[in-house]
Amino acid sequence: MTIFTKTVLFTDADGRAKFREETLALSEGTPQAALSPLMASGGYQLRQSPVGFRSSFHCTGSPQWLIVLRGQMEIGLQDGSSRVFGPGDHFYSADTLPEGATFDPAVHGHWSRQVGPEPLVTLFVRG
Repeated sequence: MTIFTKTVLFTDADGRAKFREETLALSEGTPQAALSPLMASGGYQLRQSPVGFRSSFHCTGSPQWLIVLRGQMEIGLQDGSSRVFGPGDHFYSADTLPEGATFDPAVHGHWSRQVGPEPLVTLFVRG
């Protein structure tokens, strides 16, 4: 069976955003077009961010897939690590604020920024 590797940005037990890899079985379709089971979604949005864009630390409001369509995006975590995603790259953003917590920009969330010479275009698909 074919598998799909899903990069997940999540909130760990310590309240900090981290990345992990998960696999999804592509158990449907044919050998030439392996498919995952159908997953629900709650709509989608397109976003364009200009050259030089950078956010402050924030949490994801609602879990969602993020797919980079054009340009490059860097995601930075509280531990100082970061990852760059380019066209065709994706991750599942689920680093929501822990229940009952008050947002603390020194603990919670991630930042994002546009990287390189062209604007960043992304597609968000709500989970």
